[in-house]
This record gives sequence, structure tokens and C-alpha cells, in this order.
Amino acid sequence: MAANKEDSDDIFANEEELEKALCVLAGSDPENCSYSRGYVKRQAVFACNTCTPSAAEPAGVCLACANKCHDGHDIFELYTKRNLRCDCGNSKFGEFKCQLIPAKDEENVKNHYNHNFNGCYCTCDRPYPDTDDQSNDEMIQCVICEDWFHSGHLGCTTVEPEELQEMTCEACMNKVPVLWTYAAHFAVPPVVSVSDPEEEVEVEEGSEMEEAPESSKTSDEEPSTSVEHTKQEKAASRSSPCKRTHEEMTGSPAKATTKTVVCRLKELQAKGLERPRHGAVFWPYSWRSKLCTCMSCKRIYVAAEVQFLMDQSDTILAYENKGLDEPFGQHPLMALTSSMDRIQQLEVIYGFNELSTSMTAFLDQCVAEGKTVTVEAVHQFFEELRARKRRRTNAGYQ
Repeated sequence: MAANKEDSDDIFANEEELEKALCVLAGSDPENCSYSRGYVKRQAVFACNTCTPSAAEPAGVCLACANKCHDGHDIFELYTKRNLRCDCGNSKFGEFKCQLIPAKDEENVKNHYNHNFNGCYCTCDRPYPDTDDQSNDEMIQCVICEDWFHSGHLGCTTVEPEELQEMTCEACMNKVPVLWTYAAHFAVPPVVSVSDPEEEVEVEEGSEMEEAPESSKTSDEEPSTSVEHTKQEKAASRSSPCKRTHEEMTGSPAKATTKTVVCRLKELQAKGLERPRHGAVFWPYSWRSKLCTCMSCKRIYVAAEVQFLMDQSDTILAYENKGLDEPFGQHPLMALTSSMDRIQQLEVIYGFNELSTSMTAFLDQCVAEGKTVTVEAVHQFFEELRARKRRRTNAGYQ
């Protein structure tokens, strides 16, 4: 295949898009079982319905084991999970042994499982994709329990898909009730003032509701507003405004005269803003930095087993970015092209782009015609691709 400069510019411009599409897998090691790394902070996780079909014995396997030990099996792709140690080949798998690390503990007692590991999701406990439900509802993951929910089952109005940010389901909000206070100030939906339940206050996405509405302020509130304004100016000069220095947490005499409350949570509770405690909550990506990290609040997070909320690198976005910046290994396509000359690289990437375009067109046609994508239809699709390739190859030798 001959490639001119315009083709090469367009093709290589897509390399970045390809890498971004692979960022979830790039953050996990595709060659080596993650078991030796212990309970991994976050990684791509899979469940094998062939080996562990019982709901009573859920198990998770890493990317490398999904590729090498469970190739050809019925696999559930679970996206990413936090603090999970690879179960492949342990007692849950019977006689089946991991090909990468055969000797493993019988069980990983610190692993947490939910019905996702049996291929079910949401409060409706249905599979995805669901052959009995053709509504094609958007699925959104809770950042705490990491279950996936249909947007129609969240108990709230869902923001537009392109604006989706971090979401916490209602059950997890009630598991950590103090989050409702933060939701009243920082979450995406509007909030309601306790002093005037009928008055709605619009909150801009990602904004910080630091002051009560003008109509609900009283003369008694003015001093605290002034002090709060001073506090905001001081906070703006720090990189993490809700973190406290040791002196601030212990309350040094010099600062005690101007600041009597050092707990961010208590400061927010004093403002009297609340919101209805039902439905899921959508947050701007910066919301975790608003959480108070004083010792009292840390104990609350630990007791609720959500201390990971204080860790900015726990987010999916941070994981994906790390996968792009410091991948465990190149994706096979990238590794393949790195050993080729420029023309061969262009041919491979051109072929990949053609496959991607053809597959998208094939699926769009199925949707437009209302057809179900069957195994036979997919086989026919690839056979047509191979036929086109043979025609191009034969033409090249004439």
C-alpha cells in the first residue's frame, strides 16, 4: 500500500485516540498476574462465568489471567475495581490452576465482591447487555460501591451523558450520611435552604456554595460570612483548601481568636443548607478535595470503609491518566508497530482504522435496520473483510 503524506498525518493523528481508547487496559499488566502485587489499588478486573458460575463463590481475575488462563471462556468485563487481589486458580476454581502463578492462597479474604461478578448490575439485578430490555439505557458506575446502574434507576434526573462526572448511589450516600452535607454545597443538582424550604438555589456545576442566598441572610449571619470570606482568601493561597495544617487542626492560640471551627464539615453544617436525601448524587471531579481531612472526619471515613475518598489518585480518571503516562506495557498493536519501518507502520494502522470504521458502519446498519447482532452476522462481516483484503492483494500483484 502506498501512503502519501496527508494519509500519514491523518493516520498518526489517530494514534493518540487509539491510546486513549486503551487507557483502561493500559493501567493493568497484560503479561504478569497481579497476584504478586497483593491487593492492587485499582486494576482492570474480570470474572469467569465458565470457571466460577456460582453466585455463592464470586471471584475476580486480573487482565493477564483473563488473557492467558481464561482465553475462550465466558468472561464478564467489570471495568476496574479497587483493592482486589487476583483469585485465578485459588480454591474457588476447584482443580483449575493459574498458569502464571500456580501457588496462591486458598482465598483472598480482603477482596470485596458484588453481583457484578456474576454478570448482574444495578438495583434491578439484571445482566448487561440485557436481551430482555432493548431500551439501551446508559450505565453509570458508583464511585463507592462500584456497582453499575441504569440511569433510569438512580432515583434522580441524570445529567447529559457528555457531562457525567463522579456519581454516588443513594445506598452509598446513606452509608456515609455526612456526604449529604457536602452534596448540598458541591453536588451538581440544586439545593434547598433549611431556613426557607420553598426557595431553590441553583448551583453551577463544579461550583462551591459557600454563602447562603441573599434573601435568606440575616444580620446575625453577617459576621460569620465575613469570617468565611477571610478563610476563603487564606484557602486560595493553598494548593489543597480543605486540608488542614497541624497547627490549624490543633488550634494554636494565635489562630483561635479568628477561627473557632477548624472542621470543614462543621463549617458547612453551620450554613444550614440541605437537600432531599434521596436519589443518586452527581459530583464535579474536584469534589473529593472539598472533603474535610481533620482527625474526626478521617475516623468517619474509616468507620464507613470509604477512606479512599481522601485519595485523589483513587479516581477512574487518575487511573486512566496513569495508564497513559506510565503503562505497564505497550498495547500489542503499539508493540507490533514499534518494530516496523514507517511504511509497515502505516499499513498496520491503516488496517486497524479500516477495521474500526467498518465495524462501526456494520453496527450502525444493524441498529438502523432493527437487526439483532448474531454470531453468524459477525462471521459474515469478517468474511467480507477478508474477501476485500484478498481482492486488494490480488490487484496489487497484477
